[in-house]
Amino acid sequence: MRAVKTVSCVAVMLLCALPALAQAVKLKAYEIEALLSGNTVFGQWDGADYVQFFGKEGKTVYAQPDTASLYGEWRVDAERDEFQSIWPDDADWEGWFVMEWDGDFYWVSKSTPPTLFRVEEGNQMVRE
Repeated sequence: MRAVKTVSCVAVMLLCALPALAQAVKLKAYEIEALLSGNTVFGQWDGADYVQFFGKEGKTVYAQPDTASLYGEWRVDAERDEFQSIWPDDADWEGWFVMEWDGDFYWVSKSTPPTLFRVEEGNQMVRE
């Protein structure tokens, strides 16, 4: 009986420890493409909610409440395994890694902390 209790205790401890074993994974280029292409992202940027749609043809639309939508372009750099975007006033493409940790996705760059976002299938932009 004592052996059964010991085994049960060890099993419970292992199950409780599994979330702690989760590791952040940097998505590969093909995974980023599959995640974003034709889908909508929701998150917060500098404390403000945003929504962004990623068209399959490389066009993107970014919107925040009470502001005009921004229209840009996006791509995935296969050599760097990173998402890149460019907006009308930008001189160069800006790159971001996409990380997954414990089922959540994050934008990651050298200049900002990891920024949580969620993805919903299809174009979920609110139409006015």
